[in-house]
Amino acid sequence: MITIKEIARQLNMSTTTVSNVIHGKAGEVSDDTKKKVQDFLDKVDYVPNINARNLAQNESKIIGLALKARADKYENLIMDPFVSVLIGGVEETIRNAGYFMMLYISSDTGEIMRHVSTWNVDGLILFGMLNDDGIRVSEKYKKPIVCIDTYSLEGLKHFTNIGLDDEQGTYDMASYLISQGHKKIAFLSDNMNGVDLARLNGYKKALKDAGIKYKETNFLKIRPRAEDIDESLEEICKRAPEFTAIMCVSDLYAVTLMSALEDRGIKVPDDISIVGFDDNMLGQLHRPALTTVHQDVKAKGVTAADTLLKQLKGQKTPNQIKLPTRIIVRDTVKNIKTDNKESYKDIFSKKRNDSYSCK
Repeated sequence: MITIKEIARQLNMSTTTVSNVIHGKAGEVSDDTKKKVQDFLDKVDYVPNINARNLAQNESKIIGLALKARADKYENLIMDPFVSVLIGGVEETIRNAGYFMMLYISSDTGEIMRHVSTWNVDGLILFGMLNDDGIRVSEKYKKPIVCIDTYSLEGLKHFTNIGLDDEQGTYDMASYLISQGHKKIAFLSDNMNGVDLARLNGYKKALKDAGIKYKETNFLKIRPRAEDIDESLEEICKRAPEFTAIMCVSDLYAVTLMSALEDRGIKVPDDISIVGFDDNMLGQLHRPALTTVHQDVKAKGVTAADTLLKQLKGQKTPNQIKLPTRIIVRDTVKNIKTDNKESYKDIFSKKRNDSYSCK
């Protein structure tokens, strides 16, 4: 690749003049000189050495995005619509700011940190950190960090977490279900940690405030791995007659459950009501369209990237930034206040006898 020094020699100019034109710092260079340099650059198809420039400026212009994917949940983390939209928000923001994104995904925090600590990145965005992950990260990585949806902030007190008031979101949704006459409400998730625990707590609080007792049997655990999902859905569908509504921790699980119920002849919302959390494309396109808790996932990614960029400029950022949620009422909740003609358990029994098929 031709060097700036060689370009300057061939154009009979100083290396400073050529460098200033290449890097957009040619305020005092004449238009004729700029044109001569640019024409020559076009002729030789010159590509600036970004690494050399960044090294001279003591920065890489790279921001790392490290995602922790649970081994018992994800085979391909990016297939989750929530994650893909989140990554898109981060990437677009840092690209528009003149940075590049380096992505790493693993179910092992130690593996993530071994790789991240060797990257020459200016800052790091973390997603999916749990338990003592914060301490382990802070011991290895000393540059600016922003977390997304991290409830384990021990060891990360000097960083910023971008999240939601997850507890309030599910409190509002459970309260809506109760207002529609539902008292037998299940909660479906794959774990009781982090974000999922906060959402479970909001659901429990709404039941308590309405005078409805929470039972451990109200928790339905889905096992989303490919080798487990069919058996897991079979178990959940068999237990569905115990409830009039099921609150799912995500739209992905809500749509998955609705498909399984419908395959077994159980209609939503006529036979059972289903709600989700996220308001992503899956729930919007499904018919009936999903009633859910809305969060702006792209804004979460954008806010995380913007916050890290502020830190890189030396600006202070708060320990927590919580984005708002709101209820989106669509078509998957039935008002059962006056529905006393036939119990849900009777409806399920009829469906099973008439058209139930195990797939």
